[in-house]
Amino acid sequence: MKSYKLSELNHDAVTSLKARPRIDFSSIFGVVQPIVDDVRNRGDAAVRDYTAKFDKVELKETVVSVSDLPEPELDAAVKEAFDVAYDNIYAFHAAQISAEKSVENMPGVKCKRVARSIASVGLYVPGGTAVLPSTALMLAIPAQIAGCGTVVLATPPSQDGSICKEVLYCAKKAGVTHILKAGGAQAISAMAWGTESCPKVEKIFGPGNQYVTAAKMILQNSEAMISIDMPAGPSEVLVIADRYASPVHIAADLLSQAEHGPDSQVVLVISGDGVDLKAIEEELSKQCKSLPRGEFASKALSHSFTVFARDMVEAVSFSNLYAPEHLIINVKDAEKWESFIQNAGSVFLGPWTPESVGDYASGTNHVLPTYGYARMYGGVSLDSFLKYMTIQSLTEEGLRKLGPYVEKMAEVEGLDAHKRAVSLRLKDIEARQISTSR
Repeated sequence: MKSYKLSELNHDAVTSLKARPRIDFSSIFGVVQPIVDDVRNRGDAAVRDYTAKFDKVELKETVVSVSDLPEPELDAAVKEAFDVAYDNIYAFHAAQISAEKSVENMPGVKCKRVARSIASVGLYVPGGTAVLPSTALMLAIPAQIAGCGTVVLATPPSQDGSICKEVLYCAKKAGVTHILKAGGAQAISAMAWGTESCPKVEKIFGPGNQYVTAAKMILQNSEAMISIDMPAGPSEVLVIADRYASPVHIAADLLSQAEHGPDSQVVLVISGDGVDLKAIEEELSKQCKSLPRGEFASKALSHSFTVFARDMVEAVSFSNLYAPEHLIINVKDAEKWESFIQNAGSVFLGPWTPESVGDYASGTNHVLPTYGYARMYGGVSLDSFLKYMTIQSLTEEGLRKLGPYVEKMAEVEGLDAHKRAVSLRLKDIEARQISTSR
């Protein structure tokens, strides 16, 4: 990993460190657009063809109803682990249910904000280099709590055409209604357009490779009329560590994201003096060699870097500039820095809070903004599966009090019909009052 001292860099050099490994989406769009168009035109047949081409699986059926599938058999310890994760994720997201907001701004002028679930949603669960049943929980549980009626989970099938049993277990437990046996751009396209067997959805969620991301980006700007959760890129973590942090733990945390793939990026920010960088590097090398996905991790480390900060103020300032997907603050009295953190997808405070707990079972969501988008996006939450409407109701008194101001504003803007909609009502109220007073 390259290293930099913030105190020795000018503003432009510091700013350049926030850049991620570049993704050439222009060429990727050229590959994905024909798939998007083909699925729109040929539906299930196109999905089957691309699944055979890319995943080497011949599908007999592309979509299955979850209620028709038998309960998968899992080892008791595995089942218990996912049950604990389900309970914690459910509890955290259920706590996000907010009470209806209602206010009487003026006598007779009532306004409120109400939530409604998105009727149909698509959840993408990657399955290329690793199966991710945890992502099924992260996406399906808030959809379940929100009350989404149709929940389609797309995931690549196994070589025999089946669905990973752990993914299926999580899908059934969290209320998924349909499973689409497909991955990549073809899965995103099928959910966006709808096919003979796949319900059309209104919003698509979930992480994925650059082709999945490109498909989401294309389709949210198409006649498919869908929205997406957020822009997403490769996984990333930024670790802030001081002399009290264990080199073993620091290395493990960096590698936990580096093993996702060769395009992942990890950043170590050393705060203050007394940190044994050599010990950290030795641990990185030692632990990386013992990982089954060590080759991925090694490639990710090759374009990652270490930053030396004079103190925690400088360290947190750099982190806010970088805006990481995951931020681990492994320093003494980590909690006192919470209020200074402005930009991060999910934050892990203290020496006993590895990023892994958030990925799996602490309860927070692991579908998070990457690529610096934490500056303007938050991670998936219950609100991601809801839309909000505002409602207002006025009494005669309310319109008499507010109406003249609305008339004047409409007059200023030259919108006479707007003014008239108020004026005619005010005349009716005045006429009725004259009539009743006689």
